[in-house]
Amino acid sequence: MIKITIYKNQEEEYVGFQCEGHAAYDESGHDIVCSAVSILVINTINAIEKFTYDKFKGEAEEEKGFIEFMFHSEPSAEAALLIDTMILGLESIRESLSETSDDSYLLLTFKEV
Repeated sequence: MIKITIYKNQEEEYVGFQCEGHAAYDESGHDIVCSAVSILVINTINAIEKFTYDKFKGEAEEEKGFIEFMFHSEPSAEAALLIDTMILGLESIRESLSETSDDSYLLLTFKEV
């Protein structure tokens, strides 16, 4: 299962996110759930880096399916919008999975830090 935790502060501003695990929807190299989630997460990080001035730190371990992304300070409106679009995509994947099979492939949670 892919577990994604979105971190927010008390003001409901994004602090960062963590993604870990593999969907195990299909064998490695054919897992469309892992591919879709990876594309959304990595594209979001790349877009924040390219299109905003926000500073962040990131860490990844490909074999474990682990990515951690944390802002250094309050994110810009543009960065927050990019995170919102990532969440929209992840929620759409989760909804599609629950319509066609069980939803044990992707868990999306929000945590106040």
